Amino acid sequence: MSTFDHRKYRPTRPVPMHSRRWPDNTIDAAPIWASVDLRDGNQALLEPMNVTQKRRLWDLLVKIGVKEIEVGFPSASQPDYDFVRWLIEQDRIPEDVTIQVLVQAREALIERTFEALKGVRRAIVHVYNSTSTVQRERVFNRDRDGIKAIAVDGARMLRDTAARYPDTEWVFQYSPESFSNTEWDYAVEVCDAVTDVWQPTADKPCIINLPATVESSTPNVFADQVEYFCNHVARRDGIIVSVHTHNDRGCAVAAAELAIMAGADRVEGTLLGNGERTGNMDIVTMAMNLYSQGVDPKLDLSSPDEIIQVYTQSTGLPVHPRHPWIGELVYTAFSGSHQDAIRKCLSRQSDDEHWQVAYLPIDPKDLGRDYQAVIRVNSQSGKGGVAFVLERDYGLTLPRWMQVELAQVVQHESESVSGEIGGERIHELFMQHFATTSHPVALAGYRLDRQNGIDTIDAQVDHNGVQRTIRGSGEGAIEAFVNAWISAYGNQISVVDYSEHALGEGTAAEAVAYVQLNIDGHRSSGVAFDKDTVSASMRAVLAALNRAEMSRIAA
Repeated sequence: MSTFDHRKYRPTRPVPMHSRRWPDNTIDAAPIWASVDLRDGNQALLEPMNVTQKRRLWDLLVKIGVKEIEVGFPSASQPDYDFVRWLIEQDRIPEDVTIQVLVQAREALIERTFEALKGVRRAIVHVYNSTSTVQRERVFNRDRDGIKAIAVDGARMLRDTAARYPDTEWVFQYSPESFSNTEWDYAVEVCDAVTDVWQPTADKPCIINLPATVESSTPNVFADQVEYFCNHVARRDGIIVSVHTHNDRGCAVAAAELAIMAGADRVEGTLLGNGERTGNMDIVTMAMNLYSQGVDPKLDLSSPDEIIQVYTQSTGLPVHPRHPWIGELVYTAFSGSHQDAIRKCLSRQSDDEHWQVAYLPIDPKDLGRDYQAVIRVNSQSGKGGVAFVLERDYGLTLPRWMQVELAQVVQHESESVSGEIGGERIHELFMQHFATTSHPVALAGYRLDRQNGIDTIDAQVDHNGVQRTIRGSGEGAIEAFVNAWISAYGNQISVVDYSEHALGEGTAAEAVAYVQLNIDGHRSSGVAFDKDTVSASMRAVLAALNRAEMSRIAA
C-alpha cells in the first residue's frame, strides 16, 4: 500500500442545519480585532522574540489601531512576565488599549498571572482547556463531565482571584480549545457551565472564544458551528463571541469571515498570518478584504512597508512577494494585455467615482504604492540580463528590488535609442540614477557613538549649499541616521530593504551598500561605495534621498 493513501482519513461530519442564516448575511462593519502576535505568534518562532523585538511589535500594533492585544503567557514564561510588568510599570498601555494574557486552568498559574497584572487598569484574562473528542479520550483520559469540571474550576479560580484585585477592570475569556473538533452540543454545554460561574451581563460581558485550533473542515462547516453556538448558548447578550482560526487548510481568513456572518463579534489573529503550523488568521488580509468592499476596517494599514519591516525584524520570517494586498508583486503586471487594460482604466478613472480598474481591486496608492513605479515593463530575462552584466563586468551583486528598478531605466534607454545597450552604458545609467551622493545633499562628516546597544550620530550634511548638523539615535547606524534626518527635515521615512557586499577581496576592498527607502509614501533606492561599511550605508541613504528629491523636482 502506498504511504500516500487517502483512505486513512475520514471527512468531517457536520450536524445538519436546515435553517442556517449566515449565507444571506454580509459584513458591513469591522469585528473587534484581537492580536495574538506576541503570544501565539511568538511561541511559533524558531527563535522567540527578544525584548527589543517585542517592544517594537507592540508599538506597531498600537500604532495601526489594534485595541486588544494578547501579550503573553506570564505564568509559564519569565520573559512574558517581565514584558507584562514593563508595559504596566512604564505606562505603555494607552487608555483605549486592553492587554490580554493566557493561562491554563490551574491554581498556581492563575495566581502567578494575576501577580503579573497587578496595577493594570484593564485586562482580559484568557483561560482555556481542551474539549475535543480526541483530546478527551487520548490525551486527558477523561469523560465529558471530567473535562467540563476543569473548565468550571478554572472559571471559579479566575472569578475568586480577580476579586482580590478590585482596582482593575477584569474581563474574563474562556476558550474550549479545539472547538472545531468538539461535539456541537457539548461545546455549548461546557461554555454554559463557565458562564454560569461568571454570570456575564450586557453591561459586563465575558468573551467566549471559539478556536479552530486545527482547521479540519471547509469554512462553511465552521460557520455552521458558530451559528449553532450563537443560537443555543445561554446568556448570549452577555457574551462577546470570538473566533480564533488556524490555517491548516489555507482557509483561516475565509473561516473567520464566514464566522462573522454567522454571528461572531470578535476575531483573533496575527499580522501577516504568523503562527503554529501553517499559521493563524491573517489580520492584514481580512482587514484589507473589508476595506476593498467599502467597509472601514478600523485599522490603519496605509504604511505596509513599515508593517513588513517591523514584522520581518521581529519574527525573522519573510513576506511572500505574492502575499495578498501588500506583497511586493501584488500590483505588478507582467502581461502586456493586463498592462493595456490597466492603463485604459486608469485613464478613465475619475476622483468622484468608485474605483473601477481592471486587475486592481483597490488603488495601490492607498497603501503607499505607485502602480507605474512597480509595473514590470521589461521581461524577466531583461532584468536578469542587466544584473548578470553588472556582476560579470563590475562585481556588483544587485539585490532583486534594485534589479527591477534598474531594468526599467535600461528598458527606457533601450527604447529611446532603438538599439542594444552594452555593459558600460548600463553601468553609467546605474551610477547616474542611483549613486548620486553629492547633490542636492552631501555628507560632510559624522561622529557615531554606541552605548547600551544604541547608536547616536551627529552628522554634518550639506543641503543645497547649506551646512547643518543633524542628530539622531537608533539600533544601528542606518536607523540613527534616518531618525536624525526625520528630526531635522520632517519627512516620514522607513527602511524597506538593505543589502551590502564587498567589492573585490582583501582589506583594501571597497564596500558597496544598497538601500531602499519609503519616503513620504514613495519608494526610492540608492547605492554608495566606501572603504568603510558604515559610511557606505549612510551615503546610500543619501543617494536614495537625492534620487527622491530629483524625481520630485523633475515631476
